[in-house]
Amino acid sequence: MLTNKSKSFWLLLLPALLGLALVLFVPLLVGSYYSLTDWNGNTVGQFVGLDNYIRAFKDQGFMDSLIFTAKFSIVSVVLINVIALMLATLVTQKLGRWTTFFRTIFFMPNLIGGIILGFIWQFIFNKAFETIGDLSGIGFFKGWLSTPETGFWGLVMLFVWQMSGYMMLIYVSFLNNIPEEILEAADMDGASPMQTFLRIKLPMLMPAFTVTLFLTLSNAFKIYDQNLALTQGGPYNSTQMTAMNIYNEAFAMRKMGFAQSKAIIFLLIIVVISVVQISITRKKEISA
Repeated sequence: MLTNKSKSFWLLLLPALLGLALVLFVPLLVGSYYSLTDWNGNTVGQFVGLDNYIRAFKDQGFMDSLIFTAKFSIVSVVLINVIALMLATLVTQKLGRWTTFFRTIFFMPNLIGGIILGFIWQFIFNKAFETIGDLSGIGFFKGWLSTPETGFWGLVMLFVWQMSGYMMLIYVSFLNNIPEEILEAADMDGASPMQTFLRIKLPMLMPAFTVTLFLTLSNAFKIYDQNLALTQGGPYNSTQMTAMNIYNEAFAMRKMGFAQSKAIIFLLIIVVISVVQISITRKKEISA
């Protein structure tokens, strides 16, 4: 067997380490340096130190995008995991040949690219909803994506629809790994389906929560293409998420160094949130 002390171990690991360094660590170091300059994408000007970071915290548009992204992430993560767990519970029932059909249908939105999803839902909100509103006279269906509130919920609906099926498969794999003997023993003891779910299945799903919460949090924070296709940050940047704010700063305003400082701040926020989330759910796994 190979051990971490053998030369063969490090020799086989070397290509992966080189790839990781070239794709992750080198760009991070170079980007960190550029964030301390007034780089415009073509030339690196003078060294400005922490001025870009100070400007970033004073940039109201950037701070508003962080707040909007945080609210979007909290709502989306809760809804995705609740819906995904419900779908997983449904498709793990004895549905016969319908089981594969339902799993496929629920997972299909995850196979569609974010840009395409954005245009699909833009058509739904701007055409289908408007038509329903005109025919029924119900104002609820009119003017979607034209206000910050409806734009927010439009993005949430799109993202939840896209991610729930993917998270469902993770929950399904963990539900299928629960020993059948435990469930049969609970049934023999007279436990109701709800008691079995709350007292047996839910505690044993804590490792699944660690995975799904991490994936949904990280994906919700870095969402860009859906935001671009559905609302383009409008109206008046009220639905602009942080990734879009950084992109516009870099490629529309040509302030690469300033945008890089925002990206570093955003990265640190995501890392801190992810570490806290993983540490909390890991403790729950042990206590469960």
